[in-house]
Amino acid sequence: MKHLIRAALAATTATIAPVYAQNAPLLPLPAQMTPATGAITIANGAGIVVPAGDTGAATAARLLTDRVKIDRGLTLATAAQGPIRFVRDAAVAGDEAYRLTVTPRVITIAASGDRGLIWGAMTLAQLLSPDTQFGRPVRVAATTIDDAPRFRWRGLMVDVTRSFQPIETLYPIVDTMAAQKLNTLHMHLSDDQGWRVEIKRYPKLTEIGAFREPAVAGGQPGPKVGGFYTQDELRKLVAYAAERGITIVPEIDMPGHAQAAVAAYPEEVGVLGDRPPVGHDWGVNPWLFSPAPRSMTFIKNVLDELLDIFPGQFFHVGGDEAVKDQWQRSPEVQAQMKALGLKTENQMQGWMISELGKYLASKNRRLIGWDEILEGDVPTSATVMSWRGEAGAVEAANKGHDVVMSPAPNLYLDNIQSTAGDEPPGRIGLQTLEAVYGYEPVRPGVTAEAAAHVLGAQGNAWSEYLATAKQKEHATFPRLSAIAEFTWSPRDKRDWKGFVTRLQPQMLRYQRQGIAAADAAFAVAYTLDGAKGDILRGKAPKLTLATQTGAGTIRYTVDGSQPTARSRTYAAPITLRPGQVVTATAFAKDGHALADPRRFDATRPALLRATGSSDMVACPKGALGLRVPLVSGQSGDAPAYNVNIFDTCTQAPKMPLDVAQAFTVTVARLPRNYGLAHDEGKLRLHYAVTQYGELVMRVGGCDGMVAATFPLPNPDTAPNRFDFTGSFPKQPGDADICLQFTSPLSAPFYTVDTLQLESSK
Repeated sequence: MKHLIRAALAATTATIAPVYAQNAPLLPLPAQMTPATGAITIANGAGIVVPAGDTGAATAARLLTDRVKIDRGLTLATAAQGPIRFVRDAAVAGDEAYRLTVTPRVITIAASGDRGLIWGAMTLAQLLSPDTQFGRPVRVAATTIDDAPRFRWRGLMVDVTRSFQPIETLYPIVDTMAAQKLNTLHMHLSDDQGWRVEIKRYPKLTEIGAFREPAVAGGQPGPKVGGFYTQDELRKLVAYAAERGITIVPEIDMPGHAQAAVAAYPEEVGVLGDRPPVGHDWGVNPWLFSPAPRSMTFIKNVLDELLDIFPGQFFHVGGDEAVKDQWQRSPEVQAQMKALGLKTENQMQGWMISELGKYLASKNRRLIGWDEILEGDVPTSATVMSWRGEAGAVEAANKGHDVVMSPAPNLYLDNIQSTAGDEPPGRIGLQTLEAVYGYEPVRPGVTAEAAAHVLGAQGNAWSEYLATAKQKEHATFPRLSAIAEFTWSPRDKRDWKGFVTRLQPQMLRYQRQGIAAADAAFAVAYTLDGAKGDILRGKAPKLTLATQTGAGTIRYTVDGSQPTARSRTYAAPITLRPGQVVTATAFAKDGHALADPRRFDATRPALLRATGSSDMVACPKGALGLRVPLVSGQSGDAPAYNVNIFDTCTQAPKMPLDVAQAFTVTVARLPRNYGLAHDEGKLRLHYAVTQYGELVMRVGGCDGMVAATFPLPNPDTAPNRFDFTGSFPKQPGDADICLQFTSPLSAPFYTVDTLQLESSK
């Protein structure tokens, strides 16, 4: 009988433990979490005991104190006695492994390595900040957590080159990464648009290469923009990160994306002898580092200074998007290829990367590069970071290369997170929080033996269109929480619903940390069953409210007022009436809002409006691929426009031309700052009949009748937003309005800011 009872209890524990873990306020989910009986309360002034002379434990204790102060408002301190203890335990194997034991009397963090003590401290900090009760004592349930990471590379890439990011804005990123056990910060330090690190032997790299003229949409450019980090600034950041268990991996991109370096030292690293300006065009530009001896010496001298700043194992050499036209047209490069017995420019790049790999190996470092380095037959000692999908990673792992997964679009954090009009600029390759969470680094096709070569994964926060630190934080968080979980937690323990539950207290922590995390996954989105014009026609269509995660209870108002935890509960689609303004948000069980309120405006002007930020659709044979700001590098969050950079044409769908025919269209003129390289031929030119081109408006789609034509003004003298007014012929119902610009391809880029119909009633 007793053995039956023991079996029943074991079965109950096996059922309860995973549920308990999924509801614990922890990100990432621990490898193993076993509940026990009882609880301990931690209040203000609780003591932390560390082994005498153990600097690693003392550091972990200080980090715990700092984190709990910010996230919970409690003051902890090291002391001779107290309820929190750090201990060294050789039985907890692995530098990053730890055991956290909570009993009714004491909380113990045990590890053999310094990182393990830090990660245990960060887990405890989360247990001590589980809810909205800031400043109050915390009751922690008894439990034992045995934890270690699944992957060794758990990272984030910050692009400080395209949009320079002041050094002080990187420290909160490091803190937030450490709080969720991410251990690798990849810094993209050079590109066509800027060189961001001081090199004392070559001062013009920053004197010239760190600053560029801003892209403009007509008129004269303003003052140069940019910046760089001194070596001392970077050493301090590296030390700060290392103290928190994070290694910083620097990247100097080569042989491509070299325009800033060539602008500074064309005679040293250039291919064809010209000195370009530092670039302001996003994409792929033609300037390459030369593979000649003079250039290779230059690069190795640069590496020497950087290796002294960054002591980590890996150094990233880029290797991506190097169009070889300059090498193909250079007699010097062609002669070098012949002397080396190389038949293709890709082999030339492979030789260059291999030489750099050998040099780094002589300094006890490892080379890592984007997956294009595979095209040059580099040795298996080179580590591959896969970004062009996943085929490169599969091939590399099976060949014996170590690989890091960072594929586009899955882990490109400059992709938008929702289709809402308040999304900041970026790529229009929708990557929701759930999509990122579902990513699996070990891809199909990787053999069982090769799986060990998958070091892990990272999110890439490219900054072509994200100009400010807050915009970059919005793009990065909370999707980086999803990356933290799938790179740390066992694959079979991951659970989307549990993650959403555990993310809710993390969103509160982001607020307390001053991190501008996006709330898109919890925000209310609206779907109208019908066209906007149906509301004006009295057909009363239904409005459905939903969030990406389904978390919380949606509450709403219909008079434009802010919803509260006592507002009406959304239970079924709402029958819309003209003039209503539905405002809604989701609330957690404790009554706090999970996101800022979002609105659906059913007033007459709003129903007769289409915006370039959310309502416009692509013209036939095209696609809206980017969400771009009005001004390159703008500091504000708006306006932003969804555009097809290959075709200055968009459509306003289903406009109610039976209700209103007069209109005002607001036109936006944007910089055409795109380096398209071999994709130049995809640009679509529309025939112009005036000097600066026209806005041609058609009713019934882009093959419909021409309803209005407006000559465009001189871009050097006109403002970058201006209005045209006119009227359309009355239609029996809804009609698509095609808005096509015929400006020359050498001129700025035009799009529609707003199309506002004006009712005749």
